[in-house]
Amino acid sequence: MNLAANVSVNLAANEGLADVSNALIYSAMAVYAVAFLAYTAEWIFGSRSRVGRTAAALDAERPARAAAAPATISVAVRKGGSTTVLERPAAPEVVTRSTGPGRPEVPDGPGAAGGDERGDTYGRIAVSLTTLAFLLHFGGVLSRAISVERGPWGNMYEFSTAFSMVVVAAFLAFLLARKNVRWMGLPLVTTVLLDLGLAVTVLYTETAQLVPALDSVWMWIHVPLAIVCGGLFYVGAISSALFLLRDRHEAALAADPQARPRGASILERLPSSVTLDKFAYRINAAVFPVWTFTIIAGAIWAESAWGRYWGWDPKEVWAFITWVAYACYLHARATAGWKGRKAAYLAIAGFVCFLVNYYGVNIFFDSLHSYGGV
Repeated sequence: MNLAANVSVNLAANEGLADVSNALIYSAMAVYAVAFLAYTAEWIFGSRSRVGRTAAALDAERPARAAAAPATISVAVRKGGSTTVLERPAAPEVVTRSTGPGRPEVPDGPGAAGGDERGDTYGRIAVSLTTLAFLLHFGGVLSRAISVERGPWGNMYEFSTAFSMVVVAAFLAFLLARKNVRWMGLPLVTTVLLDLGLAVTVLYTETAQLVPALDSVWMWIHVPLAIVCGGLFYVGAISSALFLLRDRHEAALAADPQARPRGASILERLPSSVTLDKFAYRINAAVFPVWTFTIIAGAIWAESAWGRYWGWDPKEVWAFITWVAYACYLHARATAGWKGRKAAYLAIAGFVCFLVNYYGVNIFFDSLHSYGGV
């Protein structure tokens, strides 16, 4: 009787924690929604800061300063008891790298790019709300883990909530490191809301223990690494998508400096295409080796669970396709003819392959990995 009573109490406690987890996730969604409105207000109503205006003024004055600069400067050199005046050429204005053939470099936009723009009222409110939502989100994932007494990524609902939590954590970590990534806030919060909405409606699964094949130490290695890689690949994909928009905008301005392309007021607030391209490349290049290890860890786990390292299961196939896509992207970035837009398309294609690997395989394919519970 005592044992049965203890089991009953534990089950009730677990169900209570699961309810707490659900409440925290819904609360996080509500705060993310308000943050979305704040980011939208920043993009629509946010004006150029004093720092942005100063930078723009300096850019406008650069040709005049260059024309007025002396060709040589005098340098006094003391040797022994005498002083000799030498003339040497003045240091030239630093020439920045162009963003394309015949195009000068365009400075980063002042708005949601972060940095000195953090003083913007709407931006500060948005980041503060995102931080609060993340804390609620983290609490929801943690309480789910405690309720099921395992890692909170045993089904598609748990994977989705953990995935979007990693995405927001990466965004806030970049902000704490004083990286200019506030431009990412609006698209990031939008997709996080969509992901959580899908998770709590279509993908929701009641708390349950793992099937035997998943009850392994590799559950704490392979799956968390896949979540982290997916979250960071998503950050890189956002950067590549915005790079394509900004690059097209800069090309239109280079062709006609007096033109005002559609969406110019928004696109001009983004970092330059060069900055976006570099950021996407650094993210994807850093994550690729981890994704490689994630696939290897999955193969080791497969041998332990099913007696073979690789069986061309749909999940394994799409994981490998994703690896090939990002390998092609990194190779393209190292090849002169494939930099820029072509490489960005490959980065986006790689993340699409990751999504197919997760959603498509789990829902539409008959796979040994289909533990989605939908």
